[in-house]
Amino acid sequence: MRNKNRLVFLAIFLACAMLIGIALYMQEQEGLEPCPMCILQRYAFVAVGAVALVAAIHGPQGMLLRAYSALVALLAVAGGGVSARHSYLQHFPPKIESCGTDLEFLINTFPLSQALPKIFAGTGSCSKIDWRMLGLTIPEWALVWFAAIAIAAAWVGFFANKNAARSAASAK
Repeated sequence: MRNKNRLVFLAIFLACAMLIGIALYMQEQEGLEPCPMCILQRYAFVAVGAVALVAAIHGPQGMLLRAYSALVALLAVAGGGVSARHSYLQHFPPKIESCGTDLEFLINTFPLSQALPKIFAGTGSCSKIDWRMLGLTIPEWALVWFAAIAIAAAWVGFFANKNAARSAASAK
């Protein structure tokens, strides 16, 4: 059972690493510049991947397994929230189109309490659709991945082990 938990966390880490690699490829090779919301989604994937890697190495059980799972799921839900807002902006662009400012400028210029609303308000660059695959845009694909990661983390931390314990108890 412990190895299965480790494998799930390792798979989550590898998925996040793959997604960050694809994002960097699309930025550097395809010329798709990320908007502030794209960068926040990348940070969320990095955070999810880092926690999942630590969990895969640690191989937790019991309460620690639930804590790692909850943290991964919480980070995935936060990233999914950014993705959902970004997708909304793509489907319903703001009335005023602007090229906007980059995330570094917003964070360095404004206190976080003022920068976050500006980031989530979106800009013209956040509503622009440059790429689609199977009809989904980049933030929509990110939302799919965040949802899958949250489900996998919740499953391994809260449901898989209970089912295994019930099966073992009924086998006796």
